[in-house]
Amino acid sequence: PLAFLAGADGSRSPNGSQGNRVTVVLGAQWGDEGKGKVVDLLSLDADLVCRCQGGNNAGHTVVVDSVEYDFHLLPSGVINHNATSFIGNGVVIHLPGLFEEAEKNLKKGSEGWESRTVISDRAHLVFNFHQAVDGIQEQQRQLQGGKNLGTTKKGIGPAYSSKASRTGLRICDLLADFNEFSKKFRVLAQQYKTTYPALNIDTEAELQQLKIYAERIRPLVKDGVYFMYKALHGPPKKILVEGANAALLDIDFGTYPFVTSSNCTVGGVCTGLGIPPHYIGKVYGVVKAYTTRVGVGTFPTEQDNEIGEELQSRGREFGVTTGRKRRCGWLDLVLVKYAHMINGFSALAVTKLDILDTFEEIKVGVEYRLNEKRIPYFPANQELLNKVAVEYKVLPGWRCSTEEARSFGDLPPEAQGYIRFIEEYLGVPVKWIGVGKSRRSIIKLF
Repeated sequence: PLAFLAGADGSRSPNGSQGNRVTVVLGAQWGDEGKGKVVDLLSLDADLVCRCQGGNNAGHTVVVDSVEYDFHLLPSGVINHNATSFIGNGVVIHLPGLFEEAEKNLKKGSEGWESRTVISDRAHLVFNFHQAVDGIQEQQRQLQGGKNLGTTKKGIGPAYSSKASRTGLRICDLLADFNEFSKKFRVLAQQYKTTYPALNIDTEAELQQLKIYAERIRPLVKDGVYFMYKALHGPPKKILVEGANAALLDIDFGTYPFVTSSNCTVGGVCTGLGIPPHYIGKVYGVVKAYTTRVGVGTFPTEQDNEIGEELQSRGREFGVTTGRKRRCGWLDLVLVKYAHMINGFSALAVTKLDILDTFEEIKVGVEYRLNEKRIPYFPANQELLNKVAVEYKVLPGWRCSTEEARSFGDLPPEAQGYIRFIEEYLGVPVKWIGVGKSRRSIIKLF
């Protein structure tokens, strides 16, 4: 057998063992863990920053020189003027939302974003009617028994539904024959009108808008598979993948049905970017020092009390995309261990440690019991998960500010003990600790 597989450009990878590896940053809870901050740190010397799934339902906040950037669809690495940002085929794109977000952040310093942004031609489109349908579906769920999913109403679910039912339209369709695209668009719009009679779609107005966006987006679009292949097999490059959402929101592994519509675990990197698994290098999991959740769904360590309120107010826990108040509770290591089983984290970033500065004692969920028996797994069924009793480990608090800490040794002994406990329980090292909002408020351990 050949020892080397030659690439089209003459590059050689010995059965896939050479070439550029990608570094992946993933959420290890229910989202909002501070992934944007970790990506921002890693993207300072990255050559390529990629989004592989989701849509403009992500909410990544990055603070640089006291300027706060909010990203929903663009990779947060776009503020690094030396890096290329890539939106892969697994992402669903609402074009008005993309340009609106870019223009909002443009004023703050991400000028010229088009010249360093590439979009896969295989990415599916989110239309205005997908967003309207998202809202209608939530209303219907509420009326049918108060069981709304708590979606962002950004049209992500309906767009992935169109994709799965093979009626979706992609960027490559938009940029090919516009007359053909228009015919398919009208058919899809009519299908939604038939299903949702209350839906008001101005088909021709949206088509006119899409025709304008097609020309604006055209210079950014490339064949995504070939683009990633060249990035992996070309000159040495630092490639970073920014996951949206989080492990417990994954369509297959999350707390179904209260999940997102895509794979936000490590497998989504391969399918969303079109890269072979052996090109995945380090996988970093981002864990908040406590647990939060937006919307409805089971939350075993939730503190619906003064503790939860203190975490909520100190952590300013409001959704970046939705503005909704986040539910708060103690760190659940059973849940994080489950995320590690799926993703195989190389190391962790523990964020917002400073929010715990005021607590006299801190609890950590370390075991689930069902009918008084310890269970070593994370239950798939929501009704069962609702019944679990959480066993806690009580750790001493530190009752002083950690915000000025810039090394592990600067942290009080109790805060150091908290981090070491997380590492020992999970068997995964902690590489970064976040102690504030700014770029500087992060401790690197190794």
